Amino acid sequence: METVLMDNLWVIIGTFLVLLMIGGFILLEAGSTRMKNAGHIAGKTIFTIGIGSLVFWAVGYGFIYGEGNWFIGLSNFFYGDTTFAEEGLSPAVDFMFQMMFALISLTVAFGGFAERAKLSAYVVFAVLFSALVYPVVAHWIWGGGWLADHGKQDFAGSTVVHLTGAMAALAATMILKPRIGKYNKDGSSNDIAGHNQVYTALAVLLLWVGWFGFNGASTFAVSDAFFGFVILNTQLAAAAGAIAAMFIVWAFTGKADVPTTLNGALAGLVAITASCGFVEPWAAVLIGIVGGLMVYGSMRLFDRAKIDDPIFALSVHGTVGIWGTISTGFFATPELSTGMEWGQPGLFYGGGFEQLGVQILGVAASGVYAFVVSFIILKVMDKVMGGLRVSEEEEIIGLDLSEHGSYGYPENIPHPSEQQAR
Repeated sequence: METVLMDNLWVIIGTFLVLLMIGGFILLEAGSTRMKNAGHIAGKTIFTIGIGSLVFWAVGYGFIYGEGNWFIGLSNFFYGDTTFAEEGLSPAVDFMFQMMFALISLTVAFGGFAERAKLSAYVVFAVLFSALVYPVVAHWIWGGGWLADHGKQDFAGSTVVHLTGAMAALAATMILKPRIGKYNKDGSSNDIAGHNQVYTALAVLLLWVGWFGFNGASTFAVSDAFFGFVILNTQLAAAAGAIAAMFIVWAFTGKADVPTTLNGALAGLVAITASCGFVEPWAAVLIGIVGGLMVYGSMRLFDRAKIDDPIFALSVHGTVGIWGTISTGFFATPELSTGMEWGQPGLFYGGGFEQLGVQILGVAASGVYAFVVSFIILKVMDKVMGGLRVSEEEEIIGLDLSEHGSYGYPENIPHPSEQQAR
C-alpha cells in the first residue's frame, strides 16, 4: 500500500512539473518574439490550456485509451470507465498526467501561429487538434493501436507529443505565410529578433526542470528508482545538446549565439524523450550532441526555404523529434527494451534493423497524419472564417492591442492614441 501511494505521489508531482513547462513555453515564445505581442502570447496560452483540458476530458482520453480498434479508441469519454490507468495508479492521477502531454503538444503546435494569427484561429484549432490530431497518434503508439502492436518505442513522447505538435505548426506556418518584413523580394532573410533573451534563458531552465517530470514520471513508479536513471539520461542529453549547438554556431559564425545555444538544450531534451528509458548514459550524450547539431542545421534550412518559424518549433520539436525517435532503433539495449516488453534491441546491440524499421515507420506515419489532418483543418478554417491571419495594419500594431485592447508592457509601448496626441 505504501508503494502504491508513493507511485501516485510521484506521478502527480510529475504532472505539476509538466504543467510548469507551459510557463516555460510562455516565456520562450514571448521572449523570442516582439514586445508588442507578449501579452497576447501569455493570454492565448492560458485560455488554450483551458480549451485543451476540457476537450481531453470530453473525448481526448477516450480516443487515446478507450476500447476501440487499431485506429482510435471509442469509449471512456467524459472521464468514464478509466480502467486503463497504469497498474497501481489512481485513475484520476493517470488521467491528469496524460492530459498534460496533450497540452504540451498543443502548445508546440501554436508555435507556428506566432505573431500573425487571429485569436479565433487559436480557439477553433485548439478544439480540433485536441480532438482529432493528437489523440489519434497517441492511440497508435500509447493506447494499444497499430504502432503499439509493432513495438514502436516512444518512452515519453518524441513522436507522440513533439513531432505531432511540430507537424501541426508546419501546416500553420505554410498557410499563414511569413511575417511582414521577414523576407525580401530577392529572397534574403531579415532577422526579426526576440525582445528578451533573459526570458528565453529562464524559459529553457523552467522547461529543463519540468522535463524531469515529463520523462521521469513516465516510469509511473518509484519502487525500483528507475526514474532516477531516466532523469540522468535526460540531464546528460540536454547538457550535450546545449554545448554542441553553441560550438557549431560559434564555428560557423564566429559568435556563440545565445538563442542557438538555448535551442540546443531544448533539442537535447526533445531527442532523449523517446529513448530516455531504453539507452545507456553514453548513448544519451551522443543523442543529445546529434540533436544539438541538427537543430542548428535545421533552423538554417527552414529559413532558406522561407518558412517563418519564430520560435523554431519545427527544428526543435520536429526535426529533432524525428532523430530522437529513430535513435532508439540504434541504441536501445536488450535489458531496457525487451526487459520492459516494449520493442526490440537497437541495431548496435544485435537487434538488426527490425526496431529501426519500426521507428522509421512510426515517424513517417505519425508525421504525415499530423501534418495532413492539421493542414486540412486549417485550410477549411481559413475558408470558413474568412482568413486565419490578422490584417496588415493589425500585425504592424501588434496582437496585444489589436486582439486584446492593451499592451503586455503598457508603460513601455504607448497606445496609438497617445502617439497621435504627441
